[in-house]
Amino acid sequence: MPKVLIISDTHGLTEEVVEIKQRHESVDAMIHCGDSELPYNSAELEGFYYAKGNCDFEPEMENEQVVEVGDLTFLVAHGHLFQVKSTLMPLSYKAEEVGAQVACFGHSHIAGAEKVKDTLFINPGSARLPRDRDEPTYAILEWETLAQVQLQFYHVNGELIEDLKLETSLAAKD
Repeated sequence: MPKVLIISDTHGLTEEVVEIKQRHESVDAMIHCGDSELPYNSAELEGFYYAKGNCDFEPEMENEQVVEVGDLTFLVAHGHLFQVKSTLMPLSYKAEEVGAQVACFGHSHIAGAEKVKDTLFINPGSARLPRDRDEPTYAILEWETLAQVQLQFYHVNGELIEDLKLETSLAAKD
């Protein structure tokens, strides 16, 4: 069962990022949606697919990445270049352009997920400065088949957040 760790907006956190990586060392991929405010080659970011945020200034960082994990394609972006605080349309166009079924983004610090047409949009919230909830969050997406995709959010301390989860299908419709 593939698993992908998704985190964003850690804004200088180091110990917590390392703890989350260690807690979930068996995941198949780790995605950081930007604003770590850490150097590109920092040990904390090692192993992450990373999208440059508006608070990241390392020239080696890419504004977006396309990542394949198992049978899913992910678009990873911070979101500030796609106006995610007001609409998902520009991000949805980019996801369609690159053939991504999942679009991961941050920037708003608001944890949530929404499936629009055939694309699952995931904002893991902020691991440092949440805006919609008291808990700092990150998320894990896992699936047995594309018809059974599960997204679960966690507190930075590892506790499951029971009221923040989504089960959906990303299977292609014939």
